[in-house]
Amino acid sequence: MTTAGALGDVLAAGDGANAAWPGGGWALWAAGAWAVFLAAHLVLNGRWWFWLLPSLLPPPVFAALPALLLLLSCATGDLTAAVVAGAALLTGARQSGLVPGALVRRKRLPPPPDGAVRIVSWNTQHWCQSTDPEPFYAFLRGLDADVYLLQEYHHDEFDGTYRLIDDERRLRATFPGHRAVIARGLITLSRLPVAATVETAARRTLRVDLEMPGDGRILATFNVHIPVQLRLVSPLRADFYRAVRTRAADRAREYRGLLGDVAGCSHPALIAGDFNTTAAIGDARRIARLGADAVALSGRLCPTSWQARPGLRWWRLDWVLTTPGARVHSYRFRDPRGLSDHSVQEVSVSLAEPDRPATAGLRIRHHDEGTRHALPLPGKDRPEGQ
Repeated sequence: MTTAGALGDVLAAGDGANAAWPGGGWALWAAGAWAVFLAAHLVLNGRWWFWLLPSLLPPPVFAALPALLLLLSCATGDLTAAVVAGAALLTGARQSGLVPGALVRRKRLPPPPDGAVRIVSWNTQHWCQSTDPEPFYAFLRGLDADVYLLQEYHHDEFDGTYRLIDDERRLRATFPGHRAVIARGLITLSRLPVAATVETAARRTLRVDLEMPGDGRILATFNVHIPVQLRLVSPLRADFYRAVRTRAADRAREYRGLLGDVAGCSHPALIAGDFNTTAAIGDARRIARLGADAVALSGRLCPTSWQARPGLRWWRLDWVLTTPGARVHSYRFRDPRGLSDHSVQEVSVSLAEPDRPATAGLRIRHHDEGTRHALPLPGKDRPEGQ
């Protein structure tokens, strides 16, 4: 039998099943519509600024919807629809953010070795702007981390811009044993000695090099906050789409800068923060080039870190990545207890091997604590879209 003949038989069988089923043909129509959307997504995602909007779908939809269509197609006996839905399920699996290996990998983890440090990364949602400072600071202190990588040390002006704040006195009183580097709406707090702060091409990243316990080898930390895609204005206004296009360009510049910064780093590095990027967004390809994703150690099939509203935690926007020489021994998300719309990322990290010699010409600034002396914030006090 020829291929064309076999395909004809499949289509005929599908047509017969649809005819026998009330409202026949809907399963094939639905599977085909999803397949067309998925094909457009794979072609345009990360290549056309407008596709930032469709790519904001919760990533699990890319597995759940075709799986549901596959089950319904089998129930209706529509073989053609089942084939289309199955192909869409396999093709879009990488967009779903599911991590099957996490279900078995965490069970095999040995305890962290001596010398491992605990690092947390957290988007604070505008630094207790809308919450009571007392539980906010108590929560931070209770995390008891060696290193804190904190984002959104600023307040929202609700017009697409942000206002930098100065809460240093309370911060230092709460963390007397930590050293602070503050810049660009970002804070790195560390019990470990700060070897240097290093200028970065990425303008919404704060790099701080830390001396690890024991032999004093260097771990470079990149505290990252990639601009969000949207302004919260009506999609019926032209400003909405102008903002998406502008921020798509800003995001591309940030990722290019960050890729160059990490590639030029001569130390093992940990890159963590709010990337405002899910597995279904084209920028996930750029994230994959930065380092090894630690999420498989979380033990979650469907890891998520951000909720649009309480109970709707369907997106993972926060990442922890490492370059060769840095080892992550454990990784988990912690409940922010209503203090932020982002979960806390917590990891234990050690160094695996001796450091390489520093690259000549690296622009290093010796640590000088305080907001006034931190790395400069380019342009306005608060960039749009952070």
